[in-house]
Amino acid sequence: MKYDIIIVGGGAAGFFTAINAAEMNPQAKILILERGKEVLTKVRISGGGRCNVTHAEFIPNELIKNYPRGEKELRGPFHSFMTGDTVAWFEDRGVTLKTEDDGRMFPDSDSSESIINCFLSEAQRLKIQILKNHSVQDITNEDEIWKLKTNHGDFYAEKILIATGSNPKIWKLLEKLGHSIISAVPSLFTFNIKDERIKGLPGIATYASVKVISKNGNLESDGPLLITHWGLSGPAILKLSAWGARELFELGYKFQISVNWLPEKTSEEILEDLKKLKIKYAKQQASKYTQFDLPKRLWQSLLKAATISETSIWADLNKQHLKQLSAQLTNCIFNVDGKSTFKEEFVTAGGIDLTEVNFKTFESKLQKNLFFAGEVLNIDAITGGFNFQNAWTGGYLAAKAMSSQNTN
Repeated sequence: MKYDIIIVGGGAAGFFTAINAAEMNPQAKILILERGKEVLTKVRISGGGRCNVTHAEFIPNELIKNYPRGEKELRGPFHSFMTGDTVAWFEDRGVTLKTEDDGRMFPDSDSSESIINCFLSEAQRLKIQILKNHSVQDITNEDEIWKLKTNHGDFYAEKILIATGSNPKIWKLLEKLGHSIISAVPSLFTFNIKDERIKGLPGIATYASVKVISKNGNLESDGPLLITHWGLSGPAILKLSAWGARELFELGYKFQISVNWLPEKTSEEILEDLKKLKIKYAKQQASKYTQFDLPKRLWQSLLKAATISETSIWADLNKQHLKQLSAQLTNCIFNVDGKSTFKEEFVTAGGIDLTEVNFKTFESKLQKNLFFAGEVLNIDAITGGFNFQNAWTGGYLAAKAMSSQNTN
């Protein structure tokens, strides 16, 4: 069967592209091929079922800083379609978004179903055909017509867009068409740590900076840090895992990190503060009242790690005690032994080599009328709605490019 445009992948990027292409060219015959029995499954679980649609960053040059891979390439596209356009797009279709304190944007309904229903109703209105359980097995081009071989027959189109995310089978088919694939490694994961200092403290969160101890010495981040049953998580860790995806993979996820629980001060400054506390609270038990606004149980755990007993008063602390406590507060070393997936949202670094894509149109530089959107490209971001924004931007510009060319 012949179509003007076939979208491979029934996820966020695929639907967004199809809807925009259909609106830009109402005469176009458009098909979405989805290998699974359901569409938009990743949208459903995003943001804990609330769908983190985008992030409230409205300056392109600031927005790109959240992409470990794709920062340079997305600068131009974000000047054409970014956060404000995304908000307007959904509002025009009856889905209003709200901004949370950390900048993440969700539907007012707090339900991913709002986004899913929007996409499905728009697809129905625009007469976009959706075929589920259709797995693409081969992609070829004959006389400028694309042929997609599936488990349920062959489909033909003048233009195709690949929006399958991190799908190794599709990547292999694209390799046959001449594209280079950057191997996939996990991104956005938490650190597995077994350590007495954080044992029994799950649920405690505080602002901290974290640094990977390695030869490069340039992997570090700061932000809220969450102690979990299995180790450490929170934005500070997730950012580190994204920026260090390949390096940490090469280390086999066994490495050391240094945590500074008081990132606004140096160890020398903290040591001076501790000396002042010793004088000010000389007769008070050090463990009784927390200092530096740290969670009380964390403060007590760090005191214990500095060999300061629960009953010690400040006056009893010698120079060695203060130095050890200063080190625990500003250079707390942990051994990481493995990783855990962040919630259900598995994100990888890897995909089509970005040098082979025209980022004005998201079209392949190697194959005419072959387009891409979303995580099938070697683009990924930190948590917070940024991966979806990449999908919306790529999908919109690809739709515009596909619709601007003549279709029969």
